[in-house]
Amino acid sequence: MNKMSIQLTALALATGFAASSAVPVSAAQANEQPIAIAIHGGAGTITRENMSPEREAEFQQALTDALQAGYAILEQGGESIDAVIAAIQLMEENPLFNAGRGAVYTYTGEHELDASIMRGDTLDAGAVAGVKTVRSPIALVRAIMENSRHVMLSGEGAAQFAREQGLEQVENSYFNTDHRFQQLERALERLREQQNAGDQIAQQPDWDPAFNMGTVGAVALDREGNLVAGTSTGGMTAKQYGRIGDSPIIGAGTWADNESCAVSATGHGEYFIRFHVAAAICARVKYLGESIADAGHYVIHETLLPAGGTGGVIILDRQGQVSMPFNTEGMYRGSLVNGELTIGIYQQEE
Repeated sequence: MNKMSIQLTALALATGFAASSAVPVSAAQANEQPIAIAIHGGAGTITRENMSPEREAEFQQALTDALQAGYAILEQGGESIDAVIAAIQLMEENPLFNAGRGAVYTYTGEHELDASIMRGDTLDAGAVAGVKTVRSPIALVRAIMENSRHVMLSGEGAAQFAREQGLEQVENSYFNTDHRFQQLERALERLREQQNAGDQIAQQPDWDPAFNMGTVGAVALDREGNLVAGTSTGGMTAKQYGRIGDSPIIGAGTWADNESCAVSATGHGEYFIRFHVAAAICARVKYLGESIADAGHYVIHETLLPAGGTGGVIILDRQGQVSMPFNTEGMYRGSLVNGELTIGIYQQEE
């Protein structure tokens, strides 16, 4: 596992570490409440062979910037919810990620954004699905959680609430990027080929997993011992009919409970919904007494994968332990625990 001080630049970071690794709290820090933040930026077919050194450095820097933004808040005694939102908003604004400005296109050439957030102390939560004009979906879900009597809003109703809350609105074209449009064109061509053959997407072994995946998320632990988890996404390339994945589903893509752990997920959302992945991990910790590493490994590798579900999660507990299991070739991920920074991209055995 690669550990290094926060002062090192992202270009100096080696990116491979074990898929189900954990970052322990040192003995010197055991007598004080640890602070920690972990993030992810999507999982899928990510290998050194299909990544240029320049692109890799961009991802390393983006992950480092998001971690540092969130950790700075924790270090100053701020709340974990503020750290989670700060980290996610930076990724929402970065076209590298499938969230905010880098969101994928729907079948009709628009962008529909989903997000959710949950507090571990009160179990309060907020979620949004299918918004098209809200610049920061993660900011909107906090407003839903704190300023409405509901947990989840969708579509135009969610946009109306955002306007009433004074949240920044943008044209849907604000989220446009060339590389996502090219991805849409490839996906539409694949769909046309399948329709001509009379096949369903699920029956096509050559369907690009990149069309299904891409999400950003963060989990954080503050000096009060409170956990928060948040997730934001543009969803699935070429999605139709107002499709909603796991990211805004509390328990599937996002979960936080001070009595167990905080989880944010990324992957093929239909499977994460069916297996209630985020909550299932924390339930194993809470009721079976498993470590987050064991619980995460079981759900991601022994439950999800055999069923055909691909992706990964970031997990954080109240002791500052971090685990980031995934069953794909790579997952953009990182953590910052009591000043120790870890960045990972590729799948690699210890």
